[in-house]
This record gives sequence, structure tokens and C-alpha cells, in this order.
Amino acid sequence: MKLVSSQYLVSNIFTDKIEMLPIRKGFGEGLVVSGRFDRSIVALCADLTESTQMEAFKQEFPERFVEIGVAEQNLVTVASGLAAVGKKPFVTSYAGFSPGRNWEQIRTTICLNDQNVKIVGSHAGVSVGPDGATHQMLEDIALMRVLPNMIVIVPADSIEAQKATEAMAKLDHPAYLRLAREKTAVFSTEKTPFEIGKAQVLVAGTDVTIVACGPLVYEALKAAKILMEKNISAEIINCATIKPYDHQTISTSAKKTGLVITVEEAQSAGGLGGVVAESLATQQIAAVHRIGVEDRYGQSGAVEELWREYGLDSASIVTKVTESIQKGKK
Repeated sequence: MKLVSSQYLVSNIFTDKIEMLPIRKGFGEGLVVSGRFDRSIVALCADLTESTQMEAFKQEFPERFVEIGVAEQNLVTVASGLAAVGKKPFVTSYAGFSPGRNWEQIRTTICLNDQNVKIVGSHAGVSVGPDGATHQMLEDIALMRVLPNMIVIVPADSIEAQKATEAMAKLDHPAYLRLAREKTAVFSTEKTPFEIGKAQVLVAGTDVTIVACGPLVYEALKAAKILMEKNISAEIINCATIKPYDHQTISTSAKKTGLVITVEEAQSAGGLGGVVAESLATQQIAAVHRIGVEDRYGQSGAVEELWREYGLDSASIVTKVTESIQKGKK
């Protein structure tokens, strides 16, 4: 398997020794770093400070932290007011509640007025596991990317989450950061490039383009290794920024391979699969098949079981790719 650059991946990516950390940990670290350099950054939470990794910011900058309580609509409207007077608020809750419960307030008080509020939705996807369907937010990518003025970022590991947080802190527009709960593989490095609006080609390939985001990027990488053993060359793209979407990088790859598979731990309708399909449909340069949750809700279970059930794991990716190639990329 040909890596595009040694900067992108750690050398022991496919060994049992790879480090496992919650993606949200990187957010917490990035928020503290950003807070040290910018005193206008403030943090607000809906009674989930430790779970969302905002605790470190609260401890270091107590005068810049506000505990809103279990009131997600109030969470974002207070943040919008703070942004209106020059602060740079970050707000956190579980994604099922923010943006799940307060989408209208995000739309009207933040996006309509282009207020500089950063919304962090933690515990997204079926990998919330035993918490079940009510907490397994699957619709948030679709909900947030449709909002004018909203930037949407889905980091793949804790290192990328820290970089994304620090990059968001420098923006003057609304942004949404989607985070998973469980520990996931840390496959990127401190030198791995990250830029809002840019997708990263991690592995060069010629037969199929696999575009993934969030914790399933690593599953896509594992799938590429298996496919290589089947003499199928997969190009792996980490599309951490859903909006603004990197048309150029993905279109270039699609023209080369003629087949695109999208992979996400979210509803395919309106999510990463939606934006890739919409973009490539106007160009008619490649067949597109989507791997994601297909018009279903989540359920309780272990992460590995749920990824298998919903067809999100590396084995499912391999099956989708091989079937698509056998059907002539149609």
C-alpha cells in the first residue's frame, strides 16, 4: 500500500501497538491551547463538562467558563449574545442535544446573524454504543451542513481534533465540530497537514476512491490494506471538512478511478455521502456508492457489533468495493 507521504501516517498504523484515544480528547486540548493565546475565547457547557472534555478549560480559565445547565436552547442563544459583543464562544453538549435539540436557535440566532459561535457535538454516531438510539446522533452532519454560514468539520482522530479546534478558534464564522465518544486509533501525526476546506489523500490508488470522515477513516485504511491483497488499489481520502467541501481533490481522484465509495458514521442522506454524490452528479465522472446508516436509528450494543450491523467496518467496506467493481463500477 503506497502512502502519499510519510508525514501522513505513523509507521505502526496496522499493529496492535497503535495508540487509542478518544477523539474528543483532542478537542479539549486544542481549546486550552487556543484559550491561552486568545482571551476572547469563552466556553459554555450544558452540564456535560467532563464528558465533552471542556473540564481542562474550566480549570485553567474559570472566569471564562459558564455552566448553562441542561438547557441546550439557552446554551446557544447565550453564546450568540456573547459573540455579538466580541467574545468567541465554544459550546459543548452531546450531539443528540446540540444540534439535535436546539437546531432552530442555531439557525436563527447564530447562522442568520453570522455570529462567531463554535458548536461542538460530542458522542455522535452509533459508536456511543450502549446508550442507544436516543443518544446516537446520526443526522447532525445533514442538519448542520445545510445551514448558510455554517462550517462543518468531522476529525478522524484526537490529533486532528486538536488541530481542527485550534483552526476553528481563528475563524470569525459559525462552525460545527463533530466528535465521537469511544477511543479510536491515532493514525495521524503532529506533522500531518490540516486545513479547513482541504481533504487529504492518505493512500494513493487507481481502482477506487474511498472518501471517509471521522473514526471510520481508520476503517477505510484497514480496508485498503485488505483490498491490496486482492489486487485492488484503493485511494483513501480523509474528508474532515464536510463544508466547505473540497471539490477539487475528490473530483481529481474520481476522474482517475471512476468509482467512489463514501464512508461515514452518520446518515448517508445529507451527510458526507450526500455532498460527494451531489458534487459528482453534476460532473458525471464516476459512480458513487455510499456506506453509512441507511434510513435507520441506532440501537444499544458494543461498538464493533454496531459497526458490523450497520455495515460500517473495514470488512463491509471491502465487500462494497469488490461488489461495485464486479458490477462494472455501476
